[in-house]
Formats: sequence, C-alpha cells, structure tokens
Amino acid sequence: MTRPHLPKRRLVNSRTIATAVWMFALVMPALGQKLDIEKESVIRSGRADGRHLSTRGFQQYLLRNAQPKLAFDPEFTSDEFAQWQSQVRGKLLELMNFPELVAQPESRRLWIRKREGYVLQKWELYPEPGSVVPFLVLVPNSATPANPAPAIMCIPGSSGTKENLAGEPPLGPAFKPDDRNHDGWLHAQRNQQAVQYARAGFVAVAVDHPGTGELSDLARYRGTTMDDRNTISRYLIDMGRSFIALSVFQKLQILEWLRDQPHVDVDRIAVSGHSLGTEAVLALAVLDPQIQAIVWNDYLAATMERAKASTKPNHRGLRPGANWLGHSVPGLWQWFDYPDLVAAIAPRPLIVTEGGPTHSLNLVRKAYQIAGAADNVSIHYYPQYHDPAKRRDGKPIPEGLSSTEWLDYANVHAAHHYFKGYLAVPWLTGQFQLPDPGEVYPPAPPEAAQTLLK
Repeated sequence: MTRPHLPKRRLVNSRTIATAVWMFALVMPALGQKLDIEKESVIRSGRADGRHLSTRGFQQYLLRNAQPKLAFDPEFTSDEFAQWQSQVRGKLLELMNFPELVAQPESRRLWIRKREGYVLQKWELYPEPGSVVPFLVLVPNSATPANPAPAIMCIPGSSGTKENLAGEPPLGPAFKPDDRNHDGWLHAQRNQQAVQYARAGFVAVAVDHPGTGELSDLARYRGTTMDDRNTISRYLIDMGRSFIALSVFQKLQILEWLRDQPHVDVDRIAVSGHSLGTEAVLALAVLDPQIQAIVWNDYLAATMERAKASTKPNHRGLRPGANWLGHSVPGLWQWFDYPDLVAAIAPRPLIVTEGGPTHSLNLVRKAYQIAGAADNVSIHYYPQYHDPAKRRDGKPIPEGLSSTEWLDYANVHAAHHYFKGYLAVPWLTGQFQLPDPGEVYPPAPPEAAQTLLK
C-alpha cells in the first residue's frame, strides 16, 4: 500500500513538540490545588503530634533539631579548644576517605616561559594510579634558593581555570572568558589571583577543580569550562569518595611538591580560594597545620542554616534546591558545619573578604579570642553591607526564604562576588612581611573605595 504524502506544513517534529511542552511546564503553574506561596513558605506539620507526613517536612524537622557532635563551643577553655581542634582534624580526615598513597612517578615540568616580573612554569603531578593533574607555577624573579619567597596556592571559583588565575590565554575557544559564563569568568580580570600574588612577590600555584578546564572531558564541545560535575560527584560518592575530597587529595600533594622547591620559604605558605575554591581551601587548612595563612574569598555561613531557612516555594511548588553534589561531603553535618571548621583554623592568620551572617563571623572571632590571636582574623563585608545599619543582624535568620532572600539575610551582594585582591594581597603581604608591592591588583571599585577609607 502506498503511503499517502502529507503536506510539509502538517508535519511537526516530535522534538519540537517535546520542547514546547517542556517550556510550557516551566512557565505555567502545576495543575492541581491552588498554591498559596506565603502560607507554604515555612514547612509545618499540620498534625497535633507535630510529626510530618511529607519526607521533606521530616527532613526539615531533622535540620531544626540537628546538633553537630563537634560543633564549636564559645565557652571552650584554651585547653579544651586545642583538644577540640585535634578532634575536628581527625574526623575531617576520616570523612575525606582518601585513597591509600602508593608510589607514583615524580612530578614533571612540561615547559617554562618568561613573563614580566616572573617566570611561568607548567608541571604535572601523578597523585594516584590512572590520574594526572597539571598545574601552573608563577615564580617571581626575586625568588631564588638564596632568597626563598613565600608561596600561595590559588583555587578558582566554580567555572574558573588555572589559566585564568595566571592571566594566561584559555586552552581553547570554549574556555574563553565572556559575560555568558558566571562565577569564574564574569569578573575574569579581578579573579586572576595568581598574577596578583606573583607580582607582589609570592610563588603562586594555580590549579583546576576536578572536571574543570584542562581536567574536563567533553566540556570544550559544549562551550563551557565544566563537565557534568554532578554526575562525577554522584559516582565518587557511590565509591565512598567525594568531589571535595578528590580535589583536596590532589592539592595536598601539590603542596608537598611546593615545599620541596628550593626557592620557596616553607615557613610562609598560604592558600587562597574564591567561591567554590574556599571549600577546598577550608579542608586543606584544617588538615594541613603547616599552612600559615588562609584567604577566604566568599561569604561565610552555616550551610545547615541556609538549608533550614531556604524553604519558600516558587509558583510551581518547588522549594529552593540544594547545591550540586560537588559541595557534599557525606556525613559532614553530623559532626560540624563550615563556621566550625573555620574556627578550627585559629590562631593562623585568616581573612574573610565577603562577610556573611554576623553571628557566624562572631563565632570565628570568638575562636581566635580563645586562641589568644584576636588580631589574626580580618573580616570584611560586601561594600553594600559595610554599614551595620544596612545588615540584617541581631536576629536569627528565619525559615521560609527564597534563595535570593537568603542572600539578603546573609549580607551578600552576589553581583559583586569576585576575588577581592585589593583586600587580600595587601593583607597577606603584611602577614608575611613583604614590602608593599603597590597596586598589583585591579583597584577597588567605587562602592568599595568608600569603605576602605572608613
């Protein structure tokens, strides 16, 4: 039987139909009962016994009643604080579940190139069987075996790469910075941490996140610097590992390599992280007591508090989602949260450049007081929240917030989220007693300049 010929205008591609249905679902409220967003913002039981029928409600109950076993206690004595720090380090090491170290080939230098004021080197490390991790090293001309320089490991924001940290051209067109990419690229020049530190006299090491930049798989074909890192993270978790732990395992070995370099002063080594990079920096600092200073370029808040507060649904009945799985260290909340871990760094010098909820920051300040080093912590807010009168301080952060409302309560101005070299570089040169290098970083924007004068 001959198949009838249908006019082309009547043929509709099935993929087009599926796309249209998907887009319709995004913009239209879900079918069913009418949603009262404000009424449903806070998750309530609705039962006389207070129990929750919904699993999401039960999860909220767990968050409301969670008491991490190794949370920092502001009433610690100095001896109790030191004992607690040791317990935190041991438990975090356990949660990282690092693979056993086995003998691997020596690190290898791939090339060396001259730049103005420093030499750029590319190396590769072999942290475990099957793995190779390239990294860049910027060595100031002043750093020699006779005059070793302080060193710093620089870790980028989520989509940033080691090439951007070093102010170098991207490895391919797909990795070229533009305003379409967020986080690591939107402020590409300001986020060139390694260049800024090298020009200030530091040996600067620039690294990639797993699954990003040169460590990515097919990202270059999709016009992005990142793989599907959620899938990578899920598979790592199923194998008893995690994205953060893999990142930290690799970077700990790069730090060991760094300490063997004759032009590096092993008594003056720091770590600097922006955004996602602060999570690896935090674990590195807790696990490696030889790290002498920490640059935290993000806001600092309790991740459990954020999860508990962020419950306001959108018009489709979806509550704010969790961060992607790369932020997850299984079991972490059972023991401590980020402010607890930052507190465990005391008394080593620490700068926080983008503030956060003041009660979280005060907890860190208290830890430094107990350690007898109150002056070793330097905390700055986003310029928009420099004035205490403009912050939402003094009251607990309520439940029932959207993601955007949470940032407001946390004193965060997301549009100005970038590496604050104008704060971090002068602070660290002062900590390590380097001469004033001048403005080797982009100048403070007008909104920040006013706060620096106060």
